[in-house]
Amino acid sequence: MSTQFFSKLSQNYIELLKDDKYYDVTIEVGEDPNVKIFRAHMNILCYRSPYLQRNLASNKRNNDNFLVHIKLPNISPEIFQIILEYIYGGILSLDGQDTLDFLKILVAADELCLQELVNYLQKYLIENKSEWMEQHFEFTQQISSRSNNLSELQEFCTNLMVQSPEKVFQSFDFTSLSEKSLISLIKRDDLQMNEVEVWENILKWGLAQNSTLIPDPITWTDDDFKKMKVTLQNCIPLVRFFCLSSKEFTYKVRPYQKLLSNQFYEELLNSYLDPDSVSIYNVLRPRKIVTRSPPLKNTAQIIDSQIVDSGIVSTISSWIDKTVDKKFANVNEYKFELLLRGSRDGFTPKKFHELCDGKHNTITFIKIRGTEEIIGGYNPLKWESPNRGTWSKTKESFIFSFKDKNIKDAIISNVKYEEYAILYNSTVGPYFGSDIIIGAYSESVDYTNSWCRKCYYEKEIRETPDKFSMEDYEVFQIKKQ
Repeated sequence: MSTQFFSKLSQNYIELLKDDKYYDVTIEVGEDPNVKIFRAHMNILCYRSPYLQRNLASNKRNNDNFLVHIKLPNISPEIFQIILEYIYGGILSLDGQDTLDFLKILVAADELCLQELVNYLQKYLIENKSEWMEQHFEFTQQISSRSNNLSELQEFCTNLMVQSPEKVFQSFDFTSLSEKSLISLIKRDDLQMNEVEVWENILKWGLAQNSTLIPDPITWTDDDFKKMKVTLQNCIPLVRFFCLSSKEFTYKVRPYQKLLSNQFYEELLNSYLDPDSVSIYNVLRPRKIVTRSPPLKNTAQIIDSQIVDSGIVSTISSWIDKTVDKKFANVNEYKFELLLRGSRDGFTPKKFHELCDGKHNTITFIKIRGTEEIIGGYNPLKWESPNRGTWSKTKESFIFSFKDKNIKDAIISNVKYEEYAILYNSTVGPYFGSDIIIGAYSESVDYTNSWCRKCYYEKEIRETPDKFSMEDYEVFQIKKQ
């Protein structure tokens, strides 16, 4: 039998770190005026950090004294104190630290080759601080691009740019992207940008790398085109020129034809003059842009959904008019503001409550995987997330289902037992009575417990009480126009 006493061991090593008697290394951390000298022990540092092992070995060879001194100017004393406690005691103390500090610790851990800590912090930031990183995307992206070892953070940034490029490009200077980051973005098949926008942003990025060039290509000399061509040589092959319209080609590409090889440009030109022509080049397929069902009359600019069409929206809207004491007179007097989309924001209770708590008059649409069935419900109250389940009373909520988007077969069911209309809990998402249950084992994991059964609402909206999985779900807040 083997018994492990890591807690006491960790405590003893932390005590050793604080003891001034047995140190054989001094570490000068930070830059003026914020500099601090730390005392440490060579054997521990060498076995815990490959970077410090190399640094100490080099300094020891050049120093005949017993005491070895090294410098770490790129790390602040406050961050290094946290790192040292991890190195000695396996303890990561993040109490009172903000997200910016987490990223600084991650950078320091990467520099010191503390792979275990790097892996943990990347996962922690993505799972718990994604909203902050979206709001401070430029800084996050710059951090991620510093090292090839930060692959998970790099993937987070790339995925965000792919899924919401307009939001990202508005939040930071797009031209500050490294070439590597730009290439990883534009090579994606699922980049949600029109191809002409991809081309325009590549040109914008190229101009930023050649600050002496005037934006108007009419003024460019042959040398100017050569400079730009060299700058964009790894990006241009990733642009899907054959997907552009003839108008886009004429006004957006033709002025820059000298950036393309003569043969490729002629092939491209032929494709517009003769649609039946076959190119010798490897023509990239169009990107997989997510399309939305076109809204019908009276719903334009009202809802932005990838699940429901205008027919379902009109049906639900009229039911709200009948049920909710005329809060909204008709569909033209209100709009649906998207709060959450599972395929965009994730499928965890935590994300649901981050985006929906405190919001009243919400409608939830759920697309059931493997079917054309859509279910959902209306909650006039504010969503909340207590640690324990709490019922909330209302007579105005209702649930519904649509099979194959067939409005004629729609089932809409009012709440019957008002005191059990809505359940609030930190580990569940939208939860209507016990009739629509969307839950998980904890707040930070994807939903695993989802089913429907007749309980506190008037009608059964599904034929089976079996569990289902969601292909996607959306939550909207209904607001006055």
